[in-house]
Amino acid sequence: MSRLLARLRDPRRLLLLAALYPAGWLAALLAVAYAASRSRPEVDEPVMPVPPTVLPPARIVAVPEVGEVFVRDTEAGPARPDPARPDADPSRPVILLLHGWMLPADANWYTCYGPLSELGRVIAVDHRGHGRGLRPAAPFRLADAADDVAALLRHLGVGPVVAVGYSMGGPIAQLLWQRHPGLVRGLVLCATSATFNVSLRDRWTWRLMGALQLTLRLVPRHWWERILAGQAKGSRLRISRLMTAQTPPEVAALLPWIVSELDRGSAEDVAEAGRELSRFDARGWVGSIDVPAAVLITTSDALVPERNQRDLAARIPRAFVAELALDHDGVVTHPDEFVPVLRKAVEQVLG
Repeated sequence: MSRLLARLRDPRRLLLLAALYPAGWLAALLAVAYAASRSRPEVDEPVMPVPPTVLPPARIVAVPEVGEVFVRDTEAGPARPDPARPDADPSRPVILLLHGWMLPADANWYTCYGPLSELGRVIAVDHRGHGRGLRPAAPFRLADAADDVAALLRHLGVGPVVAVGYSMGGPIAQLLWQRHPGLVRGLVLCATSATFNVSLRDRWTWRLMGALQLTLRLVPRHWWERILAGQAKGSRLRISRLMTAQTPPEVAALLPWIVSELDRGSAEDVAEAGRELSRFDARGWVGSIDVPAAVLITTSDALVPERNQRDLAARIPRAFVAELALDHDGVVTHPDEFVPVLRKAVEQVLG
């Protein structure tokens, strides 16, 4: 390090670096733009992006003054045209699943639909800008996502619900309780926090959202698939922790489907959602939560630090707390460990 610093004190070297740095970025940008403009290459044995399991019935619900909302609903029968569905069993509790950042509902929750449906009616939505979610011209705001969900629940005539939020879904669940308390009977907050902008690392992560937006727009989908497939085989190039050499084979086999689900999102909205997470701070009011709550802490989380998750748990009065030695994507990569704990947490909140 000292030798490198000594070299950088040479003005000529500094001038050379100053000249080459923007040139290098420009060359990389042109290379990606060239690749993005080309036709998708032929694949010898293409694998169709087939869902890993039978997913709950899906439908588009036209919510007044909101728009068309994509919904998974375990009690939506094939011959029920009425969006309010008065024939659904009103005695069963409703479990609302709120997905995390970038991943739409199916990719986030497919391992949980079946087990949680044994406890109640499960409803999951794609948030605006994610998956098949709304595409308004307004910038992504967490409060708007919470309001979207509230309008959907009122339109369907269901609630109060147990709101289960994963990662970004955690703030949306917290805001749903704060802004629409009559719709929430309990909270289950997984791999999430009351704020996401605590450390210097956090601040730099969110400042790179512009670069992420550009990358998502320009890099072709088949590149993502190849890079992630290489990660699953042990490649040193790392862009995600979802696919690594330690990823179970059955999860790695789902790569085409996972990438296709990610590709449904809007790059602009996803990047703005990242910026919005950096602005979220519920520490001033999360301690006033007055419904049963549970916090699931992923202790090996590389995205949401463990200390931030523990801080959230400590701020919520009488919260049920469970720990899992998993990374941020544990709900997908290790469902055999995550789902039973999630189910127990929901049971605790339901009482």
